[in-house]
Amino acid sequence: MRNDKRIRRNGRAGFTLIEILLVVVIIGILAGIALPKLSGHTRRAEIAKTRAEIENIGTALSQFELDLGEFPKSLQELVTSPGSDRWNGPYLTKGMPMDPWKRSYLYACPGQHNPKTYDLASLGPDGVESGDDIVNWQTDAAATP
Repeated sequence: MRNDKRIRRNGRAGFTLIEILLVVVIIGILAGIALPKLSGHTRRAEIAKTRAEIENIGTALSQFELDLGEFPKSLQELVTSPGSDRWNGPYLTKGMPMDPWKRSYLYACPGQHNPKTYDLASLGPDGVESGDDIVNWQTDAAATP
């Protein structure tokens, strides 16, 4: 009788191939459901971060304009002095920010859309000028992707 228990225990000691495959399939299905939902949150977070950075750069540009009486010719002047004794920078303490897609922000002064001030933009996730760009000349309702 002792041998019978040992045989049964040894015969059931691990998982069968079917059980392992079933668990892998279930994990695959759950990942297939969860990943698209998570990627949507990531994109919205990147867009929100970009909008916040555009606002922060805009604040630095306003401070620069208050100190020197004009907007800088390039965003680099927010970090390094253009040679004026009225420059009180750096206006961006962490250096020149990059958008979440590792590209530089686009800056034009005077702006095409804001001819009295400046245009500031990120080309968005796709990296080309299109409807998903994040810009300082649209309201949030018009810029929502």
